[in-house]
Amino acid sequence: MLLALSLRDFVIVDELNLSFQSGFTVLTGETGAGKSIILDALGLLLGDKADYQQIRHGAQEAQLSALFDVSDTPKAKSLLLEQGILAEPEHELSIRRIIDVKGKSRSFLNNQAVTLGQLRQIGELLVDIHGQNAHHSLNSEAAQRELLDAFAGADEIVIKVQQAYQRWQEAKRDLERAQQQAETMAIERERLQWRYDELSGLNPQENEWENLSRSHDALMHAADILHTAETVELELNGDDGLVSRLYHCRQQLTALMQAAPAFADCVVLLESVEAELSEVSSYLRDASASVETDENLLAQQGQRMQDLISMARKYRLEPEQLPAELSKTETALNELDAATDLDILQNHVQQRESEFQHVAQKLSAKRAQAATKLAKQTTTHMQDLAMKGARFHIELIACSPSSHGLEQIQYQVAANQGSPLRAMNKVASGGELARISLALQMVTSKYNAIPTLIFDEVDTGIGGAVADVVGHALRDLGKNRQVVAITHLPQVAACGQQHWQVRKQIKKGQTLSEIGVLQSAERIDEIARMLGGETITDTTRSHAKEMLALAQQ
Repeated sequence: MLLALSLRDFVIVDELNLSFQSGFTVLTGETGAGKSIILDALGLLLGDKADYQQIRHGAQEAQLSALFDVSDTPKAKSLLLEQGILAEPEHELSIRRIIDVKGKSRSFLNNQAVTLGQLRQIGELLVDIHGQNAHHSLNSEAAQRELLDAFAGADEIVIKVQQAYQRWQEAKRDLERAQQQAETMAIERERLQWRYDELSGLNPQENEWENLSRSHDALMHAADILHTAETVELELNGDDGLVSRLYHCRQQLTALMQAAPAFADCVVLLESVEAELSEVSSYLRDASASVETDENLLAQQGQRMQDLISMARKYRLEPEQLPAELSKTETALNELDAATDLDILQNHVQQRESEFQHVAQKLSAKRAQAATKLAKQTTTHMQDLAMKGARFHIELIACSPSSHGLEQIQYQVAANQGSPLRAMNKVASGGELARISLALQMVTSKYNAIPTLIFDEVDTGIGGAVADVVGHALRDLGKNRQVVAITHLPQVAACGQQHWQVRKQIKKGQTLSEIGVLQSAERIDEIARMLGGETITDTTRSHAKEMLALAQQ
């Protein structure tokens, strides 16, 4: 929603600060007072091309800014978060533009410099101007398609169509890539096959290197292990070994224990040492018994280790990495085989295309049904808006498949009875285009995500009861949208919940435009002026007061 608009030195405005509210706001004033300045300013803030002649005479630059609340505009908020312009939990967006006398302009979103493209991209999601203005979103095929799909309740199937189309295109790219790279992929396959054959011939196993290293090390040192065990055993249990000498020591101390009781502790310690040495002897016997001395096995293991080392060096790996390399090569080979099987890829393309066609045809059926209903209801509203005999039609034009489906969407209008249908953006009259847009909004209001609607020239060529219909239609739209209408008709102005007046003032020899918010009495005078001209009588004032009271009921 638009919260505020500020202008400085723009056209014939020296300084202007407006605060906007929700609901329906009307903007009135005499012809030439500067009502279009608001639209021109918003157009520039939404990405229109700047012109140095828009700078107020005598000033060096024009400054324009607007403040929006994007909390109820998820698409815009998501885009701003993605671009880093907004951060959670922020929900206000400032748009600022500066135009200098050299014709150059600078644009900013939340004080970050941006391009006009970014400005337009965001602006299209925030404000929709209905009339002879490039920002009228319903002039674009994308907006027409999105509105029809929302009206059809087809949002989920639209996503499915986009996803199916993407999968189909990916399958086509895989096939084209395989066809274009057939020779290169054949060479790569040959390389992988040779590598796989060599590795699988060696057949390295998980944990083989670790187990083999331990076993080979034990076999290689078998003789040393046996010799050492035998030598230590002899030192312990030989005729003059440690065990024998400890025994003699213990016997001598035992014989004198009565004379020297302190020897008893020594005897106990010696018995403990003898027991420990007995355990050492047992370990030595076990170690000797487990040692293998198979020279053939040693040679076989040595050769296997050498083969593993040679292969690992060839591929710049560690020997323990060879099993993983074999598995990796096999996987790559299988994937390449699948990628180069053109028949499989062709079948995959056909399958994906069939899936796309299935969901796209469902979408087409929903669109056709909704197009008839939306066109009929819009045509009915157009009859009440001074467009008797006019027709609204939605043409579904078959086209090449795309992520949007199997057809282009074109809104068409026959402005008069008997006139041929033409694309809505080709309708010449700005007033007619605005009223067609209003009729369409009356039907689709809850489906249109753009929060701020501005109607210009919506009352051109109408009056009386039709003007009442237009005014109440705009007021109804204002129940769930922010609606601003520039109007010349008192019937439309009386329906506004807020009323602004544009007027010219002469200050220091310069003509300046000002906008003021009208309160109750001022508003009655403005409606009276619109009814009867510059001379306001008690009759016109009474009529204006009655019109306001009736409109506000």
